[in-house]
Amino acid sequence: MRLKWSDVTPKPLWLNRRQLIAGAATLLASPALARIEAAPSRYSTDSEPNSLEDITTYNNFYEFGTGKGDPAAYAGGLTVDPWSIVIDGMVDKPGTYDLADLIKGQPLEERIYRFRCVEAWAMVVPWIGFELAGLLARLGVQPGAKFVAFETLVRPEEMPGQSSPFIEWPYREGLRLDEAMHPLTILATGLYGEALPNQNGAPIRLVVPWKYGFKSIKAIVRITLTDKMPQTTWNMLQP
Repeated sequence: MRLKWSDVTPKPLWLNRRQLIAGAATLLASPALARIEAAPSRYSTDSEPNSLEDITTYNNFYEFGTGKGDPAAYAGGLTVDPWSIVIDGMVDKPGTYDLADLIKGQPLEERIYRFRCVEAWAMVVPWIGFELAGLLARLGVQPGAKFVAFETLVRPEEMPGQSSPFIEWPYREGLRLDEAMHPLTILATGLYGEALPNQNGAPIRLVVPWKYGFKSIKAIVRITLTDKMPQTTWNMLQP
């Protein structure tokens, strides 16, 4: 039996006072954080993952601020249950779906991915998630669809970074359909064998290893299939 990194890394090494201050204590008390059973993936790197502290205290989630430590400091108050996602555009089964119903039956895998950033840092992350292609197949992609557009939650009372005009909210991201259907493209719902922490994009985020990395869209509330290239936050900011 192949062991996962989450099986062999002593959990006490992951959790420390800094993370508890950042809101992990609240998260760990939640029923949603039961252990997630996921199969190991043939797409995983054999590089050793960074610690949970590294992954949960140094990242981008602009809804909580532009600093790398802002998500850990301010995301603890985000309400992630209940959660629903609007699916619309060129799909056979549009609608507003409860998250649990939307992902029901999708095979979960642990995907250990490397990220390398143009800011000259790198990280290895053991995500838990499923291929976006499986969800799109279940929804039914209509002929002519060429792109998949995503939007993040807008809730400024819980997301203090949204008080800034730096970004035209909501945060937006898009993929070509072939990118969305690529087997490396996943929707992540967990990390290190447990539910995704708020600061890493709870309850569901996009992970595309070759594109954006830690800037990838988090806390997804809308997925749209379209035949036109969608507006995306970084093209809007720096075309």
